[in-house]
Parts: sequence; C-alpha cells; structure tokens
Amino acid sequence: MEKIKELAQIIQNAKNITIFTGAGMSTESGIPDFRSKNGIYSQEENVEHYISEYYFNKNPKDFWLKYKRIFSLKLMGNFAPNKGHLFLKELEDMGKNVTILTQNIDGLHHKAGNSNIIELHGTLQTATCPKCKTTYDLKFINAHDIPRCNKTSCNFILKPDVVLFGGMVQHFDKALDKAYNSDLFIAMGTSLEVSPVNQIPVYLSYEAPKSKKVIINKTPTKMDDLFDIVIHEGIGNTVTKIKQHL
Repeated sequence: MEKIKELAQIIQNAKNITIFTGAGMSTESGIPDFRSKNGIYSQEENVEHYISEYYFNKNPKDFWLKYKRIFSLKLMGNFAPNKGHLFLKELEDMGKNVTILTQNIDGLHHKAGNSNIIELHGTLQTATCPKCKTTYDLKFINAHDIPRCNKTSCNFILKPDVVLFGGMVQHFDKALDKAYNSDLFIAMGTSLEVSPVNQIPVYLSYEAPKSKKVIINKTPTKMDDLFDIVIHEGIGNTVTKIKQHL
C-alpha cells in the first residue's frame, strides 16, 4: 500500500507521463497474449513462421488464413477496454500530458479514448494495399477470406498493418523521445522480453535518470531493478487502489 500511495503522489505531481503497455494490459479484456500458459504460442504451431514478412511474401493467400485464425479476427471487434485502459484516459482528463507507447495491436487504447498513442507493433484493426496504399478497416477484412484492394486498377492482396515477424518496429525514435521528455514512465503489463522495445527503460536509466520509472506487472521481470517502484499485481486492482489516493 505504501508503494501505491507513493505512486499516486508521483502521478499527482507529474505533468508529462509516458505509459508503456504490453500484453498484460489487454489480457484483462479477455485477449490472449503470446507467451502465457494459455497464450497463442501454446495453441498454435510455428506462429513466428506463419505470421512473418517472409510467409506473407511467399504465400499471401495462406498467410491470411493463418493470420485470421491465430488472431481470431472475427472476435476482435467484441473486446472492450478494461479498467487499465480507462484509467489512462482518466489521467488525460485530469490534465496530464499522457503518451502511450504500446506493443499491443488490438486497438483498445483508441477505444478507450486516449489522444496520443504510438503503436510500436502496428494494429490488427486495418490492412493496406501494397500498391495504391488504400487502407481498409476490420469490417472489410473480415468480410473477405483473402482481402484484396477493391480498386479495379489494383486488386492486390492487402497486407495487415501489424508489424510481422521479421519486420521493423514502428516509430521507435519518436517513442524514445517521448520517454526521455517525461516526468514519469510507467510500464504496465509487460514482461520486457521483446526487443528492441524492451530497451526503452534501459535507455531511460542512462539518458533520463531523474525521471521516475514504475513497473506494474503480475510477475517479476529481468529488468525490475531499473525501476524506482515495482508492483507485482494485476493492472485492474492496482489502478483501482491508485484512484483511491488521487
């Protein structure tokens, strides 16, 4: 409880807050992660092969069949933001300058209403034509087994706007800049296992040692010692307690 009180006070005093979210942010909305006991890796074989740049380029038709099954795209529109997502919007409503750096591809931060979101690994919500760059929404994607650009001059198979295995993380330099210029950096629901984005708190410890760094995650990580406050608890329970002291 002392850690919660201390964090609430830090949030109260902070002006610029950067939030770094991982899969644990969305599991409380019912979305499976990759690495947990019941996650995607345990349910599917060769995920990194089938959901890769290589496989999309080699066999885009089969890629889409695998991609839709692995990510259960038909269900994606049914998931709603949880207490954690909504808490971040409440911080913004309090007048805080909140930037969200997310590894998640489910679009729930957008549904929660936050303004400044950097999707480091892209999004499941859209796909884009490789030729004419027209972007299509999830409804269109789900309406076609193999979604293609509907412009007669193209008819190209669309490419999802997710960063596939073998692809480049998006907006990494911008994310680092936001983190460097924050009074408070909070990692939420991340095991900090995925590179290069897991290096952000490492860079912060050298480049912005005066900014407060907090991690909220159910289980310990290899990088816990980089943070000023470490809370091993679910996000929903934690933010409920924080709000009692704001």
